Amino acid sequence: MHSPLQAPEAEYSLMSPEEIFSLVHHDLALVEEEFDRNLSDASALVSDVARYLHDGGGKRVRPALVLLASRVVSGEASLPAVRLAAVMEMLHTATLVHDDIIDEARVRRGRASANVQWGNDRTVLVGDWLYMTAFDMSLRERSFEILDILTSMTRLMVEGEILQLSLIGNSNITEDEHLDIVRRKTAYMFSACAEVGGIVAGATREERRSLARYGLSVGIAFQLIDDVLDFVSTEVKLGKPVANDIREGKLTLPLIYLMEQSNDDHRRMIETVMRERAFETVRREEVLQLIHEKGTLKRARAEAERYASEAIESLAIFPPSPYRQALLSVPRFIVEREM
Repeated sequence: MHSPLQAPEAEYSLMSPEEIFSLVHHDLALVEEEFDRNLSDASALVSDVARYLHDGGGKRVRPALVLLASRVVSGEASLPAVRLAAVMEMLHTATLVHDDIIDEARVRRGRASANVQWGNDRTVLVGDWLYMTAFDMSLRERSFEILDILTSMTRLMVEGEILQLSLIGNSNITEDEHLDIVRRKTAYMFSACAEVGGIVAGATREERRSLARYGLSVGIAFQLIDDVLDFVSTEVKLGKPVANDIREGKLTLPLIYLMEQSNDDHRRMIETVMRERAFETVRREEVLQLIHEKGTLKRARAEAERYASEAIESLAIFPPSPYRQALLSVPRFIVEREM
């Protein structure tokens, strides 16, 4: 099948992000209600932190995937699908809390991060509360299959965070090591969203596998585009400083490619920024210029597009429908996004 950027109109017409989300607009409103309902009995601190993060932006891609996967299987998003979309949004919110603490982040989506607002001690406990509440919500579905997926996903995400921490400051990280982190930290949640949405809609085993593969490929493409946007977007759009990953000592795909094909002087530049955790000896503009000159952003984007194409191929099992069309369009929406 063709890439999401080159698919002929005869095969399927691509939807805009607005058209994609319009298909599940009502469902997402119910997800927001479910999310808020599960915060209603929480303490003021938990409620304030969770709502602060939840209201801070984000396109609700993960709950939308649950809902679209459910609809592509059965044509509807049942109450269990809505509840599990809220579960995935709550789990995602919990990861944001913990990620900001681990990264010592000061900014999240253009605002002060929750740990800056409330402190690490309070914020980490709110993250824990969100995790456990999400699992309590999922228990109500009385599905061992769903619990198995969610517990496996959470374990892999934690392992990915530990693996990434162990490689901070390491300038020799390989593409395979980076992709392993990407799968664990980001892509398995996308995969779980799509598979769980299929399960509650009565998907066959083959349909479940197809949706899981779709979500995994979409998740990898999503993170690889994040790697690119870290260098080409603006601070206003990113909600954090440009080239922030290298300043935190992390080598992402454009930098991994750069280290592979650069001379010793260029590699020392990158290593200096990673060691100093700042653009002091080496200016940010020097790194950005080098990345553009070497074409590593284009190479990383091409890799993201390859995974987007894999996601599209995974949906061949499903008959034509507006929801299949939306899922086919999501990879394009991801690889072409600007923030």
